[in-house]
Amino acid sequence: MIGRLCGTLLHKQAPDLLLDVRGVGYELLASMTTFIDLPEIDNKVTLFTHLIVREDAHTLYAFSSENERALFRILLKVNGVGPKMALAIVSGMTANEFAQRVHANDVAGLTRLPGVGKKTAERLIIEMRDRLPEPAESLDESENAGLAKPVARNLEEEAVGALLALGYKPAQASKMVSSFAADDLSVEEIVRNALKASLK
Repeated sequence: MIGRLCGTLLHKQAPDLLLDVRGVGYELLASMTTFIDLPEIDNKVTLFTHLIVREDAHTLYAFSSENERALFRILLKVNGVGPKMALAIVSGMTANEFAQRVHANDVAGLTRLPGVGKKTAERLIIEMRDRLPEPAESLDESENAGLAKPVARNLEEEAVGALLALGYKPAQASKMVSSFAADDLSVEEIVRNALKASLK
């Protein structure tokens, strides 16, 4: 299994990215948390990966930290949770935020994630409560760092596209993004803020 890749970032358009590792281009799907941590194009980056092999495709998922990948892997063990839903969950909240909602039996908070209904949220709580460590005292509300970039219409469309890839409906994705369209943010920051706002 491919567990880690170190190379040059060639392309990024949430949730897809292309990484050049010694002349080999790896296509990966990354969480929004990882996208925010990515450097600019043509810079070196190290990513932790998880490979999923199916009859019709080999898909590499990329994460900026081992904790995030660990949560993704634990989620895959829950009945009814596939890679798409697991990626949406780790995109929508940090490992600590997720653990806090699970330990608090916060079904309503979990159902705000795309594709997570009431039954799935209840299953996540039951199956993951004993697998997750006790969370920190409060949710991580740290602001996204980095250089701000001008937001144009194409950035807003890219942000909507990223939410659609995570499973949100077109109308819902557009509404979520519109709240941050006037802000001076990058595509990744718009998506991350939209996801965090949807969970409040």
